[in-house]
Amino acid sequence: MQQKIVAIERDCLARRVPNGEKQLISAGEFVTLTQELGGNFTITWQGNMYRIDGTDADAIGRNPLILNFVTPKNGQIDKDQVYQALESIYDPEIPINLMSLGLIYKVNIDQASRSVVIDMTLTAPACGMGPVLLGDVEHRVGMVPNINTVRVNLVFDPPWSRDMMSEEAQLEAGLLF
Repeated sequence: MQQKIVAIERDCLARRVPNGEKQLISAGEFVTLTQELGGNFTITWQGNMYRIDGTDADAIGRNPLILNFVTPKNGQIDKDQVYQALESIYDPEIPINLMSLGLIYKVNIDQASRSVVIDMTLTAPACGMGPVLLGDVEHRVGMVPNINTVRVNLVFDPPWSRDMMSEEAQLEAGLLF
């Protein structure tokens, strides 16, 4: 993709790369769009790199990712909706979703406290996008109805390997022949 300067059309929350720190970018600011992979957008602004979630793509003149979750009538957290949110998150360097990559190890839903705790890993322990990916998981899973809190634990045991990928993901990445 060729870099492109765009104006922020509405106030937009972005996460700084690589530490994941949240930053509000005001409408009217000019940013440089540098990458569009996995449904998210990487920009540079004021000398720093940021990531804009695909659900906020309209702020940069793109079509937003719309996650439509029906609120369960029973007031419970719907496990399938949590997994749907996780499947909407893509690794920024390998545009395959985190579930198919095998990066999500465990999902615990506590209906009483309305919380979700997720154990996940990275493709490499030194992955510079780790904090941003954790922020992606917290943000997207937090959009599921009836959730008050999302906590993501970054774990490295067992170490990730490509064998943890779904066969479809391995095919997509060219690792299965």
